[in-house]
Amino acid sequence: MENMHFTPWHLRDRTRGWKSELARTVQSNFFYSFLFLPKHKRQAIIDIYSFCREVDDIVDEIDNEAGSPGTHRSNENSNRARQALDQWRAELDRVFAGRPTSSLGIRIRNVLDQFPMPQSYFNELILGCEMDLDHKRYETFDDLYQYCYRVASITGLMCVEIFTYQSVKTREYAVNLGIALQLTNILRDLKEDAGRGRIYLPQEDLRQFRYREEDLLAGLLNNSYRDLMKFEVARARDYYRQADDALPVEDRSTLTAAITMGKIYSRLLDQIEEAEFDVFNHEIRLHRPERFIIALGEWARAGIAGHGA
Repeated sequence: MENMHFTPWHLRDRTRGWKSELARTVQSNFFYSFLFLPKHKRQAIIDIYSFCREVDDIVDEIDNEAGSPGTHRSNENSNRARQALDQWRAELDRVFAGRPTSSLGIRIRNVLDQFPMPQSYFNELILGCEMDLDHKRYETFDDLYQYCYRVASITGLMCVEIFTYQSVKTREYAVNLGIALQLTNILRDLKEDAGRGRIYLPQEDLRQFRYREEDLLAGLLNNSYRDLMKFEVARARDYYRQADDALPVEDRSTLTAAITMGKIYSRLLDQIEEAEFDVFNHEIRLHRPERFIIALGEWARAGIAGHGA
């Protein structure tokens, strides 16, 4: 069990060395969620998120090069990304056979030795990232759900194996929380994604509320847009509710990091509503003190590191 002293200097010592790596690997919201985890679990989370970021970056590089002229160039970049993802599939085969060849593969193997989890989780995540190569639009919410499950719920399922749990209901909690977090990301990043040619909001929803893609690309704020966003925010909140309903009482203390993530991302939805859904002209983010206060409150309720050895 790790002990924790509530002094700024101790916090500074606790984060030195691994904070910079974590900052490269995960979004800062996750940093505050995992801040008080026992060291071995914290390192395992960092290594898993390093893998998630690695495969996600492979696809993101395609978006960054999207401005290059010519279909041939675009196809070439896409093929290169697929080859890189296939290389990771091959490395995962070696990892699960106990013969990793990359430094990250070795770290993943070390995680698996402590916290076993199926290879299918890793392969599903790659499939989710690969969907960004094939899909820039989603016709129905069922289509979008599959994407959210692969890129977010799967990550949650990996994390709960590290957090540890007793009830199988915890996996249901992880799935629903992952969907909620990803839907929140989609709403927050609406402008940025549209600028990269990606519209994750289901096409059926745009039609239902009579809000066109051209309106979205132009950042048009009208009643159709606000009604659409009210609907999307309510859907995300419903998945947070489903996650809360599935959260087993006996696993609350070991899932404090996940609960903290849910609270932080729920506040992002609050901010979207407070901005009257104008994500085009308002920055939707929590400042560091607010994220820290949320994390500290949740971990204090759980007894800090007392339950996560």
